[in-house]
Amino acid sequence: MASSAQLKALMHAHVSGDPERFRSVALQVAAHEAKIGHFKLAEELRELANKAKNQKQVVPISKGQTDSSGLLHASSPSTKLSDLVLEKESRAQLDRVMKEVKHLNELRSHGLNPRRKLLLVGPPGTGKTYTASALAGELGYPLFEVRLDAVITKFMGETSLKLRQIFDSIESVRGVYFFDEFDALGADRASGNDVGEARRVLNSLLTMIEQDNSTSLIVCATNYSELLDRALFRRFDEVVNYNLPSVESIKTLMVRRLQPYAPARLAWTSYAKRAQGLSSADVKVIADDVIKEVLLSGTKKFKSEWLTKAIKERQQITQRPPQNNNR
Repeated sequence: MASSAQLKALMHAHVSGDPERFRSVALQVAAHEAKIGHFKLAEELRELANKAKNQKQVVPISKGQTDSSGLLHASSPSTKLSDLVLEKESRAQLDRVMKEVKHLNELRSHGLNPRRKLLLVGPPGTGKTYTASALAGELGYPLFEVRLDAVITKFMGETSLKLRQIFDSIESVRGVYFFDEFDALGADRASGNDVGEARRVLNSLLTMIEQDNSTSLIVCATNYSELLDRALFRRFDEVVNYNLPSVESIKTLMVRRLQPYAPARLAWTSYAKRAQGLSSADVKVIADDVIKEVLLSGTKKFKSEWLTKAIKERQQITQRPPQNNNR
């Protein structure tokens, strides 16, 4: 008969949605029953445990839901790539990925693998998270955001099991799986602060990425590419670099957001130059602040000083001084 500790372990594994842990404890119970001569019961327990292993983890795809294990947050984005303002090279890379994924079966029928594993690299606020949403929106796939805070524990074995759960989901439920702040798992293995457990977890992750042959997209993002082990880059089909937006990109962002409220002949380029050095997310905040001023002013009229003020305030918050445009 199972011990009280084993019964509690089985219940805990079930409640926390940890099939690997559940199977491990069930096999321990089966081994104990066989040892004391309960061979038929032991065999039945082993069969049930093996059935549990073969069952795929199912995660909900309803908007704003989290799977039972707490590792994935699911949503259904409507964002499109056309909503993004990216440099030409980055946009071309994403377009190529989209084209190959949409023709995945055709490519695989010829022994070719489409680009499905992406690493997005760049400063905060440059559009990496938005890109994951746009890819999901374009493909009509659910977006699954991996909750790394729930994945990483102080016990290496638990972290590896949780990673295995995520990759089981990647295989069984097609979608875009987004690992944000990927450097939390991909820290340089040569670092003096590295420990054996972190190295083993990273090796497990690299192996899982390399061996994945699903139809899902794996999208990882990092703000700090210099912290990543070089071996990581070789596991990805495409590395997309994100930079702070150019003056032209800032102008495009401002026009898109503010044109319905601004006068016909606003000096967009001049304001874009003033905002140079800010991220795309910063420019969106600036535009939203100006729109609020317009809507709440009473007159509904646009004032250029609101835009100047919003740019200055954002630069102070981000501590990025205006760039010298006389160079």
